[in-house]
Amino acid sequence: MTQRRAHLPFAILLCIQLLVGLFTFRDYGLSWDEPLFYGYGDALGYAYTPSNWFDPNFDLNKSYGPSGDDHKNRGPAYLLLAREPVYALIALGVDEPSAWHLVNFLTFLLGTYFVYRLCLRWMSPCAAFGAVALFSTQPLLWGHAFINPKDIPFLVFFSGAILFGFEMVDKLILENAKSNTKFFTPSLFLLSSFFLGIATSIRILAPLAGVLVILYAASQYKKLPTPYSLLSALSFYTLLTILISLATWPYLWEAPLRNFFEVFRFMSDNPTGLTVLFNGDLYHTHELPLRYLPTFLIITLSEPVWPLFVIGGMVAVTRTVKTFQARNQLPLTNYQTDLWLTLLWFLTPLAYVLLRRPAMYDGFRHFLFMLPPVFIFAGIALDWIISKIAPFNWLRAGLILALIAPSIFALVQLHPYQYTYYNSLVGGTGGAFRRFETDYWLTCYKEAVERIPASSGRLNLFVRREPYIAQAYAPAFITIRDWRTEQNQIQSGDLVLVNTRSNEDRKTFKDAPVLVEVARVGATFCYVRQIP
Repeated sequence: MTQRRAHLPFAILLCIQLLVGLFTFRDYGLSWDEPLFYGYGDALGYAYTPSNWFDPNFDLNKSYGPSGDDHKNRGPAYLLLAREPVYALIALGVDEPSAWHLVNFLTFLLGTYFVYRLCLRWMSPCAAFGAVALFSTQPLLWGHAFINPKDIPFLVFFSGAILFGFEMVDKLILENAKSNTKFFTPSLFLLSSFFLGIATSIRILAPLAGVLVILYAASQYKKLPTPYSLLSALSFYTLLTILISLATWPYLWEAPLRNFFEVFRFMSDNPTGLTVLFNGDLYHTHELPLRYLPTFLIITLSEPVWPLFVIGGMVAVTRTVKTFQARNQLPLTNYQTDLWLTLLWFLTPLAYVLLRRPAMYDGFRHFLFMLPPVFIFAGIALDWIISKIAPFNWLRAGLILALIAPSIFALVQLHPYQYTYYNSLVGGTGGAFRRFETDYWLTCYKEAVERIPASSGRLNLFVRREPYIAQAYAPAFITIRDWRTEQNQIQSGDLVLVNTRSNEDRKTFKDAPVLVEVARVGATFCYVRQIP
């Protein structure tokens, strides 16, 4: 098989996913975090308008948007990159929420490509295709791909930082082999520094990717001419990364070191006043049991993932031991070193959560970036299995199809709430209802409001939480009211929109007749009730 044909299945997969996304991106409702975050993106233009810099009244606070105190310490690099494509789609007639959802999804597809490229470092194109097919069809990731402008972009740029960082080191070695020089072409560092710099501006955990790249470079020092050449190369890489992070994060401009460490301290604790439904009980975010993250890792990914991960780990250990025995030295070849450093990409955040016990909520969305290594090791298992059935192409295709079939089925069943997915270990999303959070970002408001029967007169719709989401979809005959500040004005005939996050629907007019119920596979996400 030619090199180009070997990658054809992945290209077809990417095209199919793109087409599905183009046909469905308008179906997804705004999530809890989106409107104010996009407002931050709109306001950023103030900080990047040169004429404003020379105004004696220049105030960076104007670039933080309508929720500056909440968002200024969240790096806006992704918003900076995505806002112009979004504006272009709006100019073409796409509504603003849907435009953001499409750009978010395209960003996810870019991350899928990065994971595929990473997989190719350690396995055949067929196995890499299988691993990425399993990765990109995970309902949890697919759902977040549209509605999550924070955690999915971080996953994508973190993956890019690892991919291009490893490739940077490989190119340094190759360049040295060709020229035996102490100096390197600066262009070698551009992609790796760009993705690491942008990732750092998105989330403060991104320097972990830089550490893994530096460790990989250090493991290859014998292949470079002098320790000085390695030190100078990594210094340039680090400096360029810092400059990109600074350029894309206005909050750091006034006091880079102080504000960076202030954000680091703040995000390490991740404070919030939310309550979390976990296994049928309500917990404060700081009081969640140690099993919270391991439980979500097990029950929110499709069933084949973890068995393949374990098999892949065993295969990788076996190969490493054989390499050690054959060479009688530490396994510092490209294959072993970068692979095991990739595993640290998963294990380091896991250890941090288990040891540090930060506040957690919304499943484990803040740690979605740790998932690609899980699928890389699943791909190593696939590579080993495929090697046993190599002559039978139909068996390989059947195996991959069987592995992704549960995910595809769930994607269709749950649309457009795929991020509420739970696997069969807890009885699916229906079995998880009332035990774990499902539509915790209230994306059901779009469907709920759009399904309210048309009325010749005006109707008041009191929204239990985050009424601005419902406002984005309310038809002319509906007046959106905030339940928390106006509940004493509710009268007979008025409507109430209540969600099931933390079982709130059981506390709010629970006996009132249901006008609209938004549900999938036995799990209800929100109700519209009419006051008798």
